[in-house]
Amino acid sequence: MTATAATAATAPRRRTLLGAALAAALTAGCATGCSAEEAPTRSLRLATGPEGGPYNAFGRSFTEAVNASGHLTLTPVSSAASVDNLQQLADGSVDLALTTADVAEDAVLGRDSFDRPLGLTALARVYVNYLHLLAPADGPVRDLADLAGRRVATGAVGSGNQVTAGRLLRRAGVGVRQQSLGLAESLDGLRAGELDAVFWSGGVPTPAVAALARELPLRFVPLDTVAAQLREHYGPVYTAVTLPAGAYGLADPVPTLGVGNYLTARPGVPEDAVRHLLGILFDQWATLLRSVTAGARLEPRFAVSTGAVPLHPGAAAYYRSVYG
Repeated sequence: MTATAATAATAPRRRTLLGAALAAALTAGCATGCSAEEAPTRSLRLATGPEGGPYNAFGRSFTEAVNASGHLTLTPVSSAASVDNLQQLADGSVDLALTTADVAEDAVLGRDSFDRPLGLTALARVYVNYLHLLAPADGPVRDLADLAGRRVATGAVGSGNQVTAGRLLRRAGVGVRQQSLGLAESLDGLRAGELDAVFWSGGVPTPAVAALARELPLRFVPLDTVAAQLREHYGPVYTAVTLPAGAYGLADPVPTLGVGNYLTARPGVPEDAVRHLLGILFDQWATLLRSVTAGARLEPRFAVSTGAVPLHPGAAAYYRSVYG
């Protein structure tokens, strides 16, 4: 079969798969959000993350692109990241929020960090975070078990990083002297010898981690064994991914855990505003993602894969209108 014929043969199947995903997501979305009253708001607030972090960088770039369009006014709001963002979304402080997939699913199900289910919808799964466990190359931490009793930064309070790292440590049965620090403080602590290891969940390469790797020889610890346990327990919010050879000067790839990042919204955000936001996101994804992860692509078949979090009706309408 020629390449052209093969493409023609697979196109209907791809449309069918995407259509099925959208139908399921729209059905779920209507169960939680279609009845919500849509206010005529044209000024929206986006909860991002701490200053200097990837959510903050993406949020500011996205805000600039949206505001340049002249149709909406978007204001970025700094935060502690995922958990904090969804709590702000629930209390109406913001209209849109960035969050990791595991935290978003917890919010919808009302578990762990959330004492009740929250009504939220997804616009897209934007990109994937890679869980990094980094330690000085000449230090004592060579595998996950070596963390026992040691000083380990697991992420800031209210961050998805802390949720994911905490789950991984509990599954592995490893107790640590946990330090609740953001990325900048964590890397400073590692550089100063005040920490033995750091967990970080972000794109590859994360610029701050790459900068430290050029200054201090680092070891990136494989996490694939426990990653498989997390996926078995929590489902497909977690995926098997690999830090590629070459990133951070790695000679060989390092298997680890991946978790998606969602752009979420209150159900009451107007549908036309959501369609406009997604139009900008898909038109400018290459520029918008440049600051958070290298080599990522935003494709509809992945963007609609938001698990237990229903697509916003405006998002489902956008995907149907553009991709069939």
